[in-house]
Amino acid sequence: MASLEELRAERIKKLEVLKQLGINSYPIESNQSQTIEVTIVKFNDLAETGKTINLVGRVRAIRSQGALIFFNFDDGTGVFQALLKKDDVSEEDFENFQNLIDIGDFVQVSGFLFLTKRNEKTIQVKSWQILVKSLRPLPDQWSGLQDVEERYRRRYLDSLMSPEVKARFVFRSRLITAIRAFLNKADFLEVETPVLQPQAGGATAKPFKTHHDALDLDMFLRISEELYLKRMMVGGFSRVYSVSRNFRNEGIDVTHNPEFTMLEFYEAYSTAKAQRNFVEKMMKTLVKQLTGGTTIHFNGQVIDFNGKFKVVSYFDLLKRHALIPDPENIKREDLLLKASQLAAKVEKNDSREKLFDAIYKKVCRPKLIQPTFIIDYPKDYLPLAKRLESNPELVDAFQLIVGGMETVKAFSELNDPIDQAERFAVQDKQREAGDEEAQETDRDFIEALEYGMPPAGGVGIGIDRLVMILTDTHNVREVIYFPTMRPR
Repeated sequence: MASLEELRAERIKKLEVLKQLGINSYPIESNQSQTIEVTIVKFNDLAETGKTINLVGRVRAIRSQGALIFFNFDDGTGVFQALLKKDDVSEEDFENFQNLIDIGDFVQVSGFLFLTKRNEKTIQVKSWQILVKSLRPLPDQWSGLQDVEERYRRRYLDSLMSPEVKARFVFRSRLITAIRAFLNKADFLEVETPVLQPQAGGATAKPFKTHHDALDLDMFLRISEELYLKRMMVGGFSRVYSVSRNFRNEGIDVTHNPEFTMLEFYEAYSTAKAQRNFVEKMMKTLVKQLTGGTTIHFNGQVIDFNGKFKVVSYFDLLKRHALIPDPENIKREDLLLKASQLAAKVEKNDSREKLFDAIYKKVCRPKLIQPTFIIDYPKDYLPLAKRLESNPELVDAFQLIVGGMETVKAFSELNDPIDQAERFAVQDKQREAGDEEAQETDRDFIEALEYGMPPAGGVGIGIDRLVMILTDTHNVREVIYFPTMRPR
């Protein structure tokens, strides 16, 4: 079997032959009458006219039968069959196609439509021209790319050779379009915030650090849009949203990629409870619109979005699944011991909130398969959320868990600048103790709050994880077209 380099050398030889024949293998213009998708839909009407049409696409298969050459080509909207007869074109054109065109090349064909004896929709070619000469052979169409790492690195080949992979990213695009339509209909305004920030904030995460030479200033890639969207609310925008790329300097696993897509939206004069109802309506609408039903399959489970979503408190989950009878008052040492007993991954210096979180992720969250809202978190767990008036040790917040994965985090936004400064101070102490993910005081944001921010409900939704759930995909790198990879 010839090596890749040998095959590439053969194609370069063909390219040279085409040049010697005066044929440009990379012309500027092409002339497409319509897409293959439209041609298939309107085939009968187009065939009846007998008119010559022009179609374009990448050659995906070639079958020579003496004086006949059948080949399939794909323009990205569909695959179509062409028939090149020796009697219908010049001998030179026939031989050039036979000897110089490879699977992977792009061509334009002109001809009329007809049905073969096997009722296959086909274009009978009267003339053709090359549009692109491919220099590397495509992977085998039956086995595709077998190495998972190579699939991620060369995603263009992955989606080219696998209709399922391509369909997943088409679904992702349609999901984001549907989200925008849903929010636009609810009178939200799409806005933008800076990716480069003098101080990373709005989430508990370790940022990526960079440097701006002209200003001689260290800057950070955005970890969240929250603090900037809240500044816009101070500035008089009452309903805002953004679909953005965020960057967190964290490990890579099946649900985490350092670069990911988030939807965040904020509504003035709203609350976490009101946003729960809004999120439930949004989720049901998206599932219905994109799947045509109310149930999906994920990880071997049937998930039903039809009924009212269940609501449970954070501490109740810990009592039930982690067997912590009094989580509100448990000592840190006892919590550390419990985490060890449950084999939850923790560090000795972790705060109570991080210990709770590790235990919750280990034994509670995986049990939440049907859509479930978790409410009433400890105040230091979410330092940007407003305290419950009935219990100041808890915050008015929720997460939505589906299929054992967090998809939504939301809360009644903290707009008391004094309380916010105190909550930031707690985070500062945690950073000083070695927690690189703890938030730090953002004095500019506190100053903005001092001018007054309306009460509001804010929501963050992980787009990547939502795509995973709705497409029954179990690794986040399968739903990010260009996932973060170690260079070869």
